[in-house]
Amino acid sequence: MNMDARIAVIGCGLGGAATAALLQRAGFNVSVFEQAAAFQRIGAGIHLTPNLVNILRHLGADSGLIDAGFKPSCFVSREASGRLLGNLDLSETQAKYGAPYLTVHRGDFHRALVNAVSADKINFNKQLQEIEYAPSGTVLSFADGTRETFDLVIGADGLSSKVRSLVCGPEKPVFAGQVAYRGIINTSDLASAPREDLTKWWSDDKFIISYYLDDGRSEYYFVAGLPAQSWPEGVQAMDASIDEMVDAFGEFEPWAQEMLSRSSVARKWPLFERKPEAVWYRGNVVILGDACHPMRPHMAQGAAMAIEDGMILTRCLVEAPDMEIALRRYQLTREARVAEVQKISNENTWLKSETNPDWLFAYDAAHAPLAVV
Repeated sequence: MNMDARIAVIGCGLGGAATAALLQRAGFNVSVFEQAAAFQRIGAGIHLTPNLVNILRHLGADSGLIDAGFKPSCFVSREASGRLLGNLDLSETQAKYGAPYLTVHRGDFHRALVNAVSADKINFNKQLQEIEYAPSGTVLSFADGTRETFDLVIGADGLSSKVRSLVCGPEKPVFAGQVAYRGIINTSDLASAPREDLTKWWSDDKFIISYYLDDGRSEYYFVAGLPAQSWPEGVQAMDASIDEMVDAFGEFEPWAQEMLSRSSVARKWPLFERKPEAVWYRGNVVILGDACHPMRPHMAQGAAMAIEDGMILTRCLVEAPDMEIALRRYQLTREARVAEVQKISNENTWLKSETNPDWLFAYDAAHAPLAVV
């Protein structure tokens, strides 16, 4: 594809920032449009698995995160009662996959990705209002009254993607019947140290996962999920009480309940899902990450799949003779892997028992074979 082509990335979240940085590093003329007014350190914990960390190396964004992030020695699964179900050794991931397994604050990860993009290429306060599709160039109209034309538009604008509605239609995401509490605790506020670096407890329909967020073990993070019959439309999160949260997990072992009680605030978020999309692009408009294949967080692969998308899309644009071939090759290369991760994530079975993660962690998006078109 012509390196002079104008490329717009809509959304400067994790997938959008990483994709823009990868495209920029490959020599493309890329601009990013983000509706927020500025970058903020928001969010909670996130897992950076080896398949993701290896992509960060291509951006030079790995060293700071590896130094500051926490490197758990194991991923331990337990029944709600505390009985051991499985123990995945993470101490050898560097030697085995060429990259460590990290847990970090999502805001710190996001900052590293944003910093990998030239500051003058990121446009804040740009809320996309309308997309006028044309094979010769797609016109983007923003809430501030500006309009710009691009040769390629990449939708990395998340679950409620405006770009996706052009590619796939206006279908809304579906509430998954599950909500999750999450919070960050100062480690000094814990009554006692956790048994393991990274633990997930399971009951029939609930779970709690908790881990450190930094190498100094100063912040401790948890997510606690449970079923819910409904969620109010348009509400992104909801306040709750600490007592409500602890009572909801009354069948879990005492340390897990005590840990939840040490949170300073209690808020809960809904989980949404979509069926796998049959179409990932239309003309010169393409989608990736949550805009294309949102998934429940149970494999900690939402960001990883979005950033793998960005790497594969960049490679296809570099290697293909034209955009149609590039976008078709991108979808064909990605759809089977993403569908498998989405399926397992939605089932919430990942690492519940002894598991070989090689197929996931060893994937190298920078060198994996591209589909033949």
